[in-house]
Amino acid sequence: MRVPMRTIRTMTRVWAALVTLGLALAIALAAQGAWRAIAAHRDDGIPPLPAPAGYEAEDHFPGAALLYTAVAVGQSDATAAPAQGVTGTIALPALPVSAAAASAAMRADAGVAAPFSIKASAAVDRARALECLTAAIYYEAASEPDAGQSAVAQVILNRVRHPAFPATVCGVVYQGSERAGCQFSFACDGAMARIPARAGWARAARTAAMALAGYVYAPVGLATHYHTYAVTPAWNRGLVMTDVVGAHLFHRWKGYWGTRTAFRQPYRGGEPVPGPHTPPIVPPVAASPTLIATVAPLPVAPVTNAAQVRPAYADSGSYVTPPAATAPAPGRAPDSLPPAAQVLDKWKDSGKPLL
Repeated sequence: MRVPMRTIRTMTRVWAALVTLGLALAIALAAQGAWRAIAAHRDDGIPPLPAPAGYEAEDHFPGAALLYTAVAVGQSDATAAPAQGVTGTIALPALPVSAAAASAAMRADAGVAAPFSIKASAAVDRARALECLTAAIYYEAASEPDAGQSAVAQVILNRVRHPAFPATVCGVVYQGSERAGCQFSFACDGAMARIPARAGWARAARTAAMALAGYVYAPVGLATHYHTYAVTPAWNRGLVMTDVVGAHLFHRWKGYWGTRTAFRQPYRGGEPVPGPHTPPIVPPVAASPTLIATVAPLPVAPVTNAAQVRPAYADSGSYVTPPAATAPAPGRAPDSLPPAAQVLDKWKDSGKPLL
């Protein structure tokens, strides 16, 4: 049976209309669900950010206040750990060049650090340098923009090549931690006891890797110090400010020590183990005999007068002469052997197994 063409066209139109109606219904239901979701959250505004953790929480380590109190009482301001967001400073060595050469270096100074490279060092040195630089960037500038983190990394690498500081990245980052006089406060104030946030640590590691690969953040120039807006350190007026990046103000030394020629210390590796340095072991001081006798006098054994000994105990401990029956033969020394057995011979073998 042959279906007419008109019937086929009619059925096609009906099916097309049904499909269109179904799609329209699905779109209407989806739009209604989306509108309900928007209406339900209309009063909430911007969704809340994830709860801060680690460094971003800005919570202080419980022992930090006690640590700073001990430092303030037992040490001078020159050796005390700096406040948060402030680097410490250090005494400069003697000028290695003449005054004329220093003046020429200042006139010809470019004011920009050379690219840093650790390619020639061992793999363990590269890994340790990356870990130490990442920790410094994270704990000192985790909330800073990328430029602020690069500026902090540039200060640390500038110090590595300056003869006034250690020649390793880890040595610069944890300098002074063995005596609670840290150059960077996070190494002494207990901040490292907090677990770092994973995203923040990865971001700091990326910035550290760029700096160690040769990236130079030129705006801070040859800065070796920085501090935040919130504090004014004692060395603020004795240095030259190079730039302001984020919340930090960056400074370099005046004169020859702030020129590019002064940054001549080569990097040869030898990175120490990452982390605060172990306090030096102080050898014990030997006490004098007089002090020992005063503190712990030796006990003296009591001595008994011979007149106070009772007669019954006067001869205790002396040799007792054996009786005549057991006296030794003439010419033989007396012995202390027990007397001969009194058991008969027929009973001597009693108790032994019979074979």
